[in-house]
Amino acid sequence: MDSTTNRRHTRQRQVILEEIQKLDTHPSAAMLYERVRKRLPKVSLGTVYRNLDFLAQAGVIQKLNTGSAEARFDWNPEIHYHVRCSQCGRVDDVHDAPADLVDRKINELQGFDILGHQLQFIGICPDCRLLDQKVH
Repeated sequence: MDSTTNRRHTRQRQVILEEIQKLDTHPSAAMLYERVRKRLPKVSLGTVYRNLDFLAQAGVIQKLNTGSAEARFDWNPEIHYHVRCSQCGRVDDVHDAPADLVDRKINELQGFDILGHQLQFIGICPDCRLLDQKVH
């Protein structure tokens, strides 16, 4: 497939984008595949992966490397922080954290021109914490 074909706006890519934008979670490719397949029954998991990677590289969505086996995806391409549950893998946005502050501080200290960054906090989500309390 040449680069012109990769840039073409496809129905599959549009449906994948629409489905991720409906979610307030940070789904894996497999989770999105299940949703997309309801609208496009013949779509393959590989097609979903390729299109998610394309959309992330194009800056339309974010690909989050969470330290687990599966990457997660975020429909919001703006720089913002995330928190991940170390028990269930849930990923949420961290609101009201000044992302530009980190860029400015690193620039001041190291002299780098910061192009972007990802910062992830790791903890235990409220659901897992509640579950843990019931077990003990």
